[in-house]
Amino acid sequence: MKKKIEILAPAKDLLTGIAAINAGADAVYIGAPQFGARSNANNSIEDVAALVEYAHLYNVQVFVVINTILYDNELETCRQLIWKLYHIGVDALIIQDMAIMEMELPPIVLHASTQANNRDADKIKFLADAGMKRVVLARELNLHQIKEISDTTDVELEFFVTGALCVSFSGNCYMSVANGERSANRGSCAQNCRLPYNLIDGHGETLIKNSHLLSIKDFDVSNQIPNLVEAGIVSFKIEGRLKDIVYVKNNVSYLRKKLDAFLEENPEKYTKASSGTCTYTFDSALDRTFNRGYTDYFVNERHQAIGSWESPKSKGQYIGKLIKTVGNSYEIENGHFLNNGDGLCFINENNEAEGIYVNKVENGIVYPNVLKEIKEGTFIYRNNDAAFIKLVEREDSAVRKISTTLLLTENENGFELIATDEDGNVSVAKLEHAKEPTKNGESLEENFKVNLAKTGFTPYKAEEIDVVFSQNWFLPISKINELRRTVFEQLSEIRLKNYVRKEHQMEKTSHPYPETKLDFMYNVANKMARKFYERHGVTEIEKAFELQWDPGKSRVMTTKYCIKYELERCPKYHRENMDKKLKEPLVLKQGELEYKLKFNCKPCEMEIWEKDAEFEIEEDHIH
Repeated sequence: MKKKIEILAPAKDLLTGIAAINAGADAVYIGAPQFGARSNANNSIEDVAALVEYAHLYNVQVFVVINTILYDNELETCRQLIWKLYHIGVDALIIQDMAIMEMELPPIVLHASTQANNRDADKIKFLADAGMKRVVLARELNLHQIKEISDTTDVELEFFVTGALCVSFSGNCYMSVANGERSANRGSCAQNCRLPYNLIDGHGETLIKNSHLLSIKDFDVSNQIPNLVEAGIVSFKIEGRLKDIVYVKNNVSYLRKKLDAFLEENPEKYTKASSGTCTYTFDSALDRTFNRGYTDYFVNERHQAIGSWESPKSKGQYIGKLIKTVGNSYEIENGHFLNNGDGLCFINENNEAEGIYVNKVENGIVYPNVLKEIKEGTFIYRNNDAAFIKLVEREDSAVRKISTTLLLTENENGFELIATDEDGNVSVAKLEHAKEPTKNGESLEENFKVNLAKTGFTPYKAEEIDVVFSQNWFLPISKINELRRTVFEQLSEIRLKNYVRKEHQMEKTSHPYPETKLDFMYNVANKMARKFYERHGVTEIEKAFELQWDPGKSRVMTTKYCIKYELERCPKYHRENMDKKLKEPLVLKQGELEYKLKFNCKPCEMEIWEKDAEFEIEEDHIH
């Protein structure tokens, strides 16, 4: 049996979800009224229901994120919400809190969110054996680790393919709580990682001033799709539930073309996961919408710097170097590509990002809204592509159609139109009408075909149209149009009726969890999650960070990202520079905020601690 490979798109709201489907998504993930890890992207039950109906027409799945940690007083509200989502036809829930595994639930499929920190093969196998049907893998994994996980369990594996990166292991960032009692695990990330910091060494000397030292580039492993599929990935997830429609359509259409090319080369093993084909009026390119530059992170091991230190904002598309300033204008390489209204970005001599808007472009010469002093040779980027945005925003810039064949024929009482779609669904529209031969016996077949092909704003296109009559019968064009409308309306009803939602009734399990002691990073914040772990053999369970934070002394982040590596002072990768050792502890300072950095070389991880924390500094060598 062929394996279905899926593009999974984010939806901030109903309209973005519909746009993602029209652009080619096989599945969409969206927030409900509560409990999503993006509190600014919640949606009403009614809007989620409308998205479900639209999606299922194309055999597209809808997943709802319920991936915050829950407090005891929220458990019943959450359970009731899950039942509502089940009743409106949602295909699966993406969850973090194991309390949900303890609830009396409908037979709805559960996916383990990346917030559950899915890095280890044994823990992922545990989740699969507990009833999870899919696991969203941690972004930090490399191809070998993904393959190991895939070989350990047959659970569906989902992996991010494009979008912003959390610098922390997902679910294990507590900076927001420590700095203002907002919790990323509760949907209110304050994005402390995107702030500018000073880097101070153990002597108290400032090594770097006012740089976004925890801000990293965006993710793009689209060119690794074949390798990731071979490693076991079945779903490619686009990050961005807060992003706009243009970003979503651009990313989805770009990946749709990439994945379709791969599927065409491997038709015997893989197939697409939904119905219909898309046409576009724009040429998608990832750098034409929001991005901070791109990295493949650790998919191919650690091999390059990944920081985006100049700015946490979108850098955009590289245009060219500044050749010179002429009066109140700029001469820029490839300036003729620019348009009125574009936003430009450059890095100034203080290593800070600055922006200007283009008032007009004449003969490749750019006239900005504000003339700023820019050094010749500076790289110029476009981070607001006005013409591209205007084009992609159009509703008809991405159109998705389900293929059908139409047969117009006759019956005892008149005529009938039979529509058969690409999935084998059949709709028959009948018309009682007298059979009258045409004048002069001429055939109206071509006229009928022209009008039957006018599928307009329906989800369908007629790939093949046949007219089979015993004689050349006459039919008014109005009746042909009526038949066409009826057959497609019925076909939509049939497709929705025939849609098969996978279901799974959770059963309580008691197989051993791979750990018997859980620290605060397991985010246990309620009695039901505690009960779940205890039933699976865990004997010691720390409360979630949010319930036991010790101000000033806590570890607030664990990450594979490493500032020593970025500075080319890593004892493993930059041995040639170890005569320039850094005096530790290194400290990040931003106003009154202050963090110490701890480097764990053996697992190749960095920890961030609050200023009053105490820990031993490892010797600078590889174990």
